[in-house]
Amino acid sequence: MRYALGVEYDGSRYYGWQRQKNVVSVQQTLEQALSKIADEPIEVVCAGRTDTGVNATNQIVHFDTEKIRKDVAWTLGVNTNLPKDIAVSWVKQVPEEFHARFSATARNYRYIIYNNPLRSAILSHGLSFCHYELDENLMHQAAQYLVGQHDFTSFRTVHCQSHSPVRTLLHCDVTRQGNYLIIDVKGNAFLHHMVRNIAGSLMKVGQQLQPVSWIKEVLAAKNRCLAGITAPAAGLYFVDVDYPEEFKIPKRQLGPLFLG
Repeated sequence: MRYALGVEYDGSRYYGWQRQKNVVSVQQTLEQALSKIADEPIEVVCAGRTDTGVNATNQIVHFDTEKIRKDVAWTLGVNTNLPKDIAVSWVKQVPEEFHARFSATARNYRYIIYNNPLRSAILSHGLSFCHYELDENLMHQAAQYLVGQHDFTSFRTVHCQSHSPVRTLLHCDVTRQGNYLIIDVKGNAFLHHMVRNIAGSLMKVGQQLQPVSWIKEVLAAKNRCLAGITAPAAGLYFVDVDYPEEFKIPKRQLGPLFLG
């Protein structure tokens, strides 16, 4: 049998999603909790691997097991065996052809910046921070150059292992809610550090250090050295995944700051 899970996590304590030797990862921690409930080794596949310090509100995973358990065991039972910064939010039995990664048609990330002259102690993690005033309207205008199918070489890390730099962005919107500036990006797939590099570049436009058209020039140059800095991981959230309707994968509804 194959099950799909929705998983939420605060990534600040973890060396990213992927299981690695000698460090603590989200995947390893989740698999250990699932294995206790299944009473056998469980391995999971995720919709999109996240880097060190990156968060998720609806990471989708799937796993296979022949063990029969009630749904409450895969949710409440697993959560009992997880640390407080990782939680399963739903479970669903899915057909064998469902694959958390390869069945996905789009992925949605959200980058959140606390934009205020002075930093906050309470919001010291889980958000990026910028004390310079950012103009969200200029940032949104610049972001529209990124929508569509492009070669995103300028916005991926030099260590990116993807065979092709071509990706399709369905939207890239920048909005503000009080002191919180939100970059909402949806695409078919993403390159390593792509969203964080986009965020760092848009922030240069927001500070009026570069004109709106600069983003178009950087994109066309296909040169990572010309783009802005890689924005901090803390502000990045993997928020949702789209799948064909036939799989009936649940959507996670959170507050407006994260999923509105």
